[in-house]
Amino acid sequence: MLTKSTQRKSVNLSIDANLLAEAKALNVNVSRAADAGVAKAIASRKAELWLEENRDAIEENNRYFEEHGLPFAEYRGF
Repeated sequence: MLTKSTQRKSVNLSIDANLLAEAKALNVNVSRAADAGVAKAIASRKAELWLEENRDAIEENNRYFEEHGLPFAEYRGF
């Protein structure tokens, strides 16, 4: 999920003081943890958008299979 880019950009952001203190006490690299958190949020949002964009097709497929059943269902051994 994270890229191996060496290019980094400094930004100002606010972090809960207790979280920052705990991260420092546990030697957590806050910048890398923030990268991971933002990457996870991006992936989650992209998945949400994909589902929204494809909702009609997914629902249509579901309706088709409910009406007609799965292809080759009679050959399934489970």
